[in-house]
Amino acid sequence: MISSNRWIKLIAALLLGIALGMVYGWVIAPIQYTDVPPNILREDYRADYVLMVAEANQTQPNSATAARRLAMLDSVAPAQIVSTTLKYATDHGFTQNEILVLQNLLSAMQTYQPQGSSAP
Repeated sequence: MISSNRWIKLIAALLLGIALGMVYGWVIAPIQYTDVPPNILREDYRADYVLMVAEANQTQPNSATAARRLAMLDSVAPAQIVSTTLKYATDHGFTQNEILVLQNLLSAMQTYQPQGSSAP
C-alpha cells in the first residue's frame, strides 16, 4: 500500500511535469506554421482567401492569375470554388460590397478559358 505522502509526491511530480511541458510547448518552443498551403484552411479562412483573390482581381483584372490562385484551394473548377464561397458569404453576413466583388469574380471565372483549351 502506498502511503499518502507518496501519493502527494506523485501528484506533485505529475502536475509539475504537465506545467513544465505546457511552458515549453507554448512559450519556449511553440509550433510555428510557415509556408502553409491554402488548401488546408478552415472554411471561414478559405472564404477570406477567395475574397482576397476577388479584391485583387477587382484592382488588377487578370482571370488567369485569379484562376491560378483559386486552384491552390482545390482541384475543382475555379467558378465552383467562387460559387461555394459566394453561398458561404451570403449565409454568414458578408457585406454587400464583398458579395458584389465575389459575384464579379464568379462572372470572370465562368467565362475564363485557360490558354490552349478550346471551347466545346
